[in-house]
Amino acid sequence: MSEKLQKVLARAGLGSRRKMEEIIKEGRVSLDGKIVKLGERVTESKIIRLDGRIIKYQSATDVICRILAYNKPDGEICTRSDEQGRTTVFERLPRLNCTRWISIGRLDINTSGLLLFTTDGDFANKMMHPSNEIEREYAVRVFGEVDDAMLNRLRTGVMLEDGEAKFLEIKESGKEAGGEGINRWYHVVLTQGRTREVRRLWESQGVQVSRLMRVRYGNIFLNKRLPQGGWLELNLKEVNYLRKLVDMPKETKTKIRLNENKSRNTQARIRRAVKKHTKHRQSTERRRSQGRTRG
Repeated sequence: MSEKLQKVLARAGLGSRRKMEEIIKEGRVSLDGKIVKLGERVTESKIIRLDGRIIKYQSATDVICRILAYNKPDGEICTRSDEQGRTTVFERLPRLNCTRWISIGRLDINTSGLLLFTTDGDFANKMMHPSNEIEREYAVRVFGEVDDAMLNRLRTGVMLEDGEAKFLEIKESGKEAGGEGINRWYHVVLTQGRTREVRRLWESQGVQVSRLMRVRYGNIFLNKRLPQGGWLELNLKEVNYLRKLVDMPKETKTKIRLNENKSRNTQARIRRAVKKHTKHRQSTERRRSQGRTRG
């Protein structure tokens, strides 16, 4: 059976089908060494290359939809590598064979909290598509005077440089860590994932966001016992809840053993892994700093 080339590339986690169509039109994809045009179909026997790099063919049945929930710390970036040597969210994730983790959306460098990763490119692209309107909830600490009129404007919609935006819900959280004086904590909900949207909405009202943390994606909540830099793999029920949100068929396979008491990472194991990685990063930074000093 053959499949459309753009569908196979999207499944590999390289981007949406529409983006893959553009890449094919640009002449960046080859089959068996020959540049192809949009409309090409592909089978497992073909060697696919994108910008000269071989892309492993995976059929829909080959892909097991696995999902990780990661507690992102401040200071990490959501790219696979960084020229400045900054820590990326991918560095702490478990290693995979013949596939890779794909982030479902991003959080900016100064935002912490829940970030989801998957092995299924089609699923990732559908989760990120704005038409599915999946709720994201954030805990946000703002600095400045906030009144009811401002909150009403944020609920009904304000005009940003890329169009109107609003919070579906705004709820004051009471006194949380660091919430004193004119620092106030709120929980806000929105469905779009535009760049820095939460921050820009508050800033449009003349107040500053001093802390921002995502605590929920759909009905998946950030585990309060999960340390920053730690991850947990979602079970099959949680995976299929998310797949149902984007009208995808149920996943029937999982890498988690049936006995979840043994299969899920224990808190002690997670903390050891986080501590080990932190020490490694600190050691790397010291070596770089010493090299710059000697240079």
